[in-house]
Amino acid sequence: MTDLGIDRHRRRYPTGYNLPMSLSRSLVIGLAGFSLVLASCGGDEPASNAARPSPVSSDAAGDDAAADTAAGIAGLSTISAVDAAAIADAPPADLVVLDVRTPEEFAEGHLEGAVLVDFYDADFAGQLAALDPDVPYLLYCRSGNRSGETLGVMEQLGFTSVADIDGGIIAWADAGLPVTGG
Repeated sequence: MTDLGIDRHRRRYPTGYNLPMSLSRSLVIGLAGFSLVLASCGGDEPASNAARPSPVSSDAAGDDAAADTAAGIAGLSTISAVDAAAIADAPPADLVVLDVRTPEEFAEGHLEGAVLVDFYDADFAGQLAALDPDVPYLLYCRSGNRSGETLGVMEQLGFTSVADIDGGIIAWADAGLPVTGG
C-alpha cells in the first residue's frame, strides 16, 4: 500500500483494524476448515490398516487370494470387486450384503439381495447397531467413501466380519459384474 492508501485505510478503520492481518487470519481459518472437510470426507482406506489384507504382487497369487476370500470373510477389510463377487457367488452362511447409499441410488441399481441402510439417515449408527455383529457382511456404497467410513463405525460397534468393496458399486459395474434393478 502506498502512504496515501494507508491514510485512507486509517480514516476508514480508525479503531486499528488491520486489513493484512485480517486477510492472513481468514486464509489460515479457511485452510484449516478445508483440511477438516477433506479429512471428514473419508476415502477408500479402511478404518484400521491392521485389518487390511496385504497386497498381492502376481496374478497367480491373486487367484489364490480370490479363492481364499471366497471361503469367507475374516475380520474387517477392504477387498476388490472381483474378490467380493467370489464371496457373493459362494457366500458364507448368513452373509448380509449391505448397501449404505441413498434410497434413490439403491433404486437405480444394487447388488442382488442387498439390504439398504441410508448413510445419511439421522439414525444411521442406530440402524447399524441393530444389525447382528456376528454374521458376515459384504459392504458397499457408490465409490467406497461412505462404506469406508461405515467400516470404521461397524468396527467400533463390535462387528467382526466385514468386507468393504473397494471402489463401491462403480468398481463392481466397471468389472462387468451384475447389478439388480434400475
